[in-house]
Amino acid sequence: MIVRWGLHALPELLGARPFLVASKRWGGLVDSADRWSEIPSHRIKVPDGCDGIVAIGGGSAIDTAKAASAASGLPLVSVPTTYSGAEWTEFFGVRDPERRLRGGGAGAHLAAIVYEPNLTLELPRAETVGTALNGLAHCAEALYAAGHNPEADIDALAGARLIGRWLPQVVERPTELDPRTELLRGACHGGAALGGSFLALGHAMAQALGGRYGLPHGALNALCLPPALRFNAEVAREAIERFGTALGATDPAERVEELARLGGFARLRDFRIPVGELGEVATAVVERAGAKANPRQATVAEVEELLRSIW
Repeated sequence: MIVRWGLHALPELLGARPFLVASKRWGGLVDSADRWSEIPSHRIKVPDGCDGIVAIGGGSAIDTAKAASAASGLPLVSVPTTYSGAEWTEFFGVRDPERRLRGGGAGAHLAAIVYEPNLTLELPRAETVGTALNGLAHCAEALYAAGHNPEADIDALAGARLIGRWLPQVVERPTELDPRTELLRGACHGGAALGGSFLALGHAMAQALGGRYGLPHGALNALCLPPALRFNAEVAREAIERFGTALGATDPAERVEELARLGGFARLRDFRIPVGELGEVATAVVERAGAKANPRQATVAEVEELLRSIW
């Protein structure tokens, strides 16, 4: 995968007729007559004659473009404007414009990533913290998910250090470029860790909740990672301790909760998730790939208890 910093590098990575997948806000960054602005979308189709796809935006835009890349076989260049890390994997979720999950898949043809910190300067606090906590969850789970490995560990720990250090500074000084740049570097490492390892239980819970209720993936990861860390502590103690050391915390789950509160994320009930449906959510969670890759297999009852602990 080609990784470049600076929007000036984008033209050399695009073909003669790129298909732009971006909301109208970012539509002026690429000169292309072929574009798709419904984000997210479950009905995207690449026009005939296009020789590549460029996605500009957050995880929803990039996942929409990955679905188009998988279906068409065309290479994808991603320009992330958040800290989600979606640009690093061939996997994607398919959501409709109301953000309801309609399916998912794999097989996107990842060609390149271009990071431009200036594009993150106006990202609101909730989206900044939510997507950064999604990136931090990538770092944590890459350390203990099935398939974890020393190479991905390096990126995971680097990402955790950067996100833990710079996220509070971005919240304090949101319009300053240097903190945004360092936080984006952390997200880049988190994405690389995800690409080299896998997801686990925290993501499985966040995905099941977000897909059912159409809620922001980052915010749900911010809430779901701490109980997952506590659940895994007895079987992944060393990995979680290393994660805590990277965060500068003796209690990494508590530190993640502190960071989550920077975005206003405290309880599931704040998102109007019905407590009476948590059992149904838990049933969906245990069937997800992340739950199956978790180092400690969780029953439906155990997942429901974890969800109730943050309700």
